Amino acid sequence: MLEGVLLYGADSRLLYANPSAHALCRECYPRDLASGLSLEQLLPLDALVQARASGRWNGHLSFGQDAILMVHLYFDQNEGGHFLVVMQDLRQIRFYEQDLLRRHAELNVRLTAAQEKLLQAEKLASIGQLAAGVAHEINNPIGYVHSNLGSLQEYLHSLFALIEAYERALRSPDPRAMIPEIDQTRSRLDIDFISRDLPQLMTESREGIERVTRIVRDLKDFSRSERDESWKLVDIHAGLESTLNIIWNELKYNTTLEKRYGTLPPVECLPSELNQVFMNVLINAGQALGERGTIRVETGHEDDHVWVEIADSGPGIPPEAQQRIFDPFFTTKPVGKGTGLGLSISYGIVAKHHGRIDVDSRIGEGSRFRIVLPVRQPQPAA
Repeated sequence: MLEGVLLYGADSRLLYANPSAHALCRECYPRDLASGLSLEQLLPLDALVQARASGRWNGHLSFGQDAILMVHLYFDQNEGGHFLVVMQDLRQIRFYEQDLLRRHAELNVRLTAAQEKLLQAEKLASIGQLAAGVAHEINNPIGYVHSNLGSLQEYLHSLFALIEAYERALRSPDPRAMIPEIDQTRSRLDIDFISRDLPQLMTESREGIERVTRIVRDLKDFSRSERDESWKLVDIHAGLESTLNIIWNELKYNTTLEKRYGTLPPVECLPSELNQVFMNVLINAGQALGERGTIRVETGHEDDHVWVEIADSGPGIPPEAQQRIFDPFFTTKPVGKGTGLGLSISYGIVAKHHGRIDVDSRIGEGSRFRIVLPVRQPQPAA
């Protein structure tokens, strides 16, 4: 116990003292309580006068060597009068304050680490939920690239056969006599069609490989840890497109997507974290649509802030749920369909960027989430 508690009668006779009071008085006074330390010896005279007049007195008593007592004196006139003395050693208070600050700092470090792990776990969980769709998105271009390579192999056989006919003609005594055979070979192998189809085949194959490369790059951006990521100026539209590219297989079957992009300056942010916000809000919008609906993605720039608005034509959010949508683990989805962490983590990320998320939802009219972010992060005070 830090506080020493003493109770004196109106005649300054000690009635009670707890162990802490005995220890404090033994350390600070020439006489201890056991030998009869009176109230007048314990406190200044003006303290007793003020306590009798107003009912209380507060002050500090110094005893050298950094020993300072903070004393509270209370006077109660009932039953003849009693004095209650509460004293604290400021050295112990400072020690406990420092210990509390140390523990607070340790808890902050643990909380930050837990938040990072929670963010990463939710991100990986989101990626896991989208894995089948992403695999389908990758399988499509890989499929037609594989088919095009089969066609390319056949075309190469035909072109090598034609080259062989030309070589025979060049080695013959009369090359012109081989022209009918060459024409017959060209017709049989349909070289004219190959010459038209081959450039298109190569273009499609290149587009398919680029599509796969883009999906893999976006997946890598979403799944990596934020620990090494630094604040940087980025194009918000590029982040939106990257996010839509990842989750499109989740949306395309029931979503009509409308984009209304404004002109935005580069925004100082942690791009991977913002992409996580976009993904969480877009997936929620897609899941709110049901069988079919529209998602509108709109951006704009006002003064020193930019905004990204994601609106859906779903049934809307009930008023009682709107108050809790950013609470951790709160979800209106069936069991197994959501963790209740997506919007909570998104709220924390946007707050970390010194921004805000505004929600406007009406039953039967859909929901609108507007993410407002500063163009530049505020500089810490010197």
